[in-house]
Amino acid sequence: MVDGDVTVWDSLAICEYLNDTYLAGDAWPSEPKQKAKARSIANEMHSGFNALRNELPMNIRATRCLQLSDATKKDIKRIDEIWSQQMHEYDTADTGGWLFGTWSIADMMFAPVVMRFRTYGIIVSDASRRYMAHVTECPTMQRWIADALKETDIVDADEAGVEL
Repeated sequence: MVDGDVTVWDSLAICEYLNDTYLAGDAWPSEPKQKAKARSIANEMHSGFNALRNELPMNIRATRCLQLSDATKKDIKRIDEIWSQQMHEYDTADTGGWLFGTWSIADMMFAPVVMRFRTYGIIVSDASRRYMAHVTECPTMQRWIADALKETDIVDADEAGVEL
């Protein structure tokens, strides 16, 4: 990301820069315990789930099917646990359907995973499905999806599995 004379190239660093520069720190929960958990969840996404990232490339335009490795199944199980736990705690009438009630960097870090799960038809718990629906209904995500559907370039490496 280039912002004037500042260049930031790491996804989590970009999130932190935008939070500090444009969002007055509001992209993390304000309560210290929640903020620590949100940062832990975001960092777990940022540094982990390598099998899932490698096996399920981003491909918003497609609906695909493939055989999942045990390592990817393990990643999916852990993500489902994170989302389910957070939805049980924060998906109430008083809060949104975000991981910490209101949108946070943790949600930003998992948005690409939501899209991967949609593309590959990954089965998750009811609570995680509610989270995925909330993310995909977000107007910003709707714009991202619409823009992705307009792309015409095909990256062969991102055509994993078979088209449904």
